Amino acid sequence: MKLKALLAAATAAAALTAGAAAAEQVKIGIAAEPYPPFASLDSSGNWIGWEVEVINAVCAAAELDCAITPVAWDGIIPSLTGQQIDAIMASMSITEERLKTIDFSDPYYNTPAVIVADKSMDIAPTPESLAGKVVGIQASTIHQAYAQEYFKDAELKVYQTQDEANQDLFAGRIDATQADSIAMADFVNSDTGSCCEIKGAVADDPAILGRGVGAGVRKGDDDLREAMNKGIAAILADGTHEKITAKYFTTSIY
Repeated sequence: MKLKALLAAATAAAALTAGAAAAEQVKIGIAAEPYPPFASLDSSGNWIGWEVEVINAVCAAAELDCAITPVAWDGIIPSLTGQQIDAIMASMSITEERLKTIDFSDPYYNTPAVIVADKSMDIAPTPESLAGKVVGIQASTIHQAYAQEYFKDAELKVYQTQDEANQDLFAGRIDATQADSIAMADFVNSDTGSCCEIKGAVADDPAILGRGVGAGVRKGDDDLREAMNKGIAAILADGTHEKITAKYFTTSIY
């Protein structure tokens, strides 16, 4: 009888442990710096935006208990590899360089990189047109890598956040900036960005600009990567992705 009781207790303990593991919270890292319309803080200090809603929808579809965890952009990959967070969903493009360090889910959006400048400036999104110009770019992004490769005759000014680059563009301290088309569409439609316009998309280079935006996970964390893929596929299939997108954008970004 004692043996049966011990076995029963051990089985119950194992079940509790398994349940706790299944219910373990997944920390989803986003950039602490606002990046509207993808992620920003409202007046109550809550994170809102397209990507925030997508994170919540993906986690619900994948049956994951997720907690949004803000991390400074330039430290977000070290925070993942150092296990302070479990995944990154912060408009991070899937690139060969990043794949050397982390793994990615399937893409959940894909938009081109564009050049934005003052409406009065005759600028095209080409190396020749930007030669001699001051171009603002955000640090540790595909845009910095692209500008360093293609805009070698421009003066590159690096910022910790895209918002800082946008503010300097508005103030006339730089001539242009390169960033994601959707984020910059939001900027040029704002009061501050009304000075400026999108001059066009830069020439594509998948090796630098990547294959779309995915959820970054630690190398070997296949269970979480597959769960993310399941969630992404589900919200694409049932129309949730499209419904969220329609609240923020006039066209598909997938």
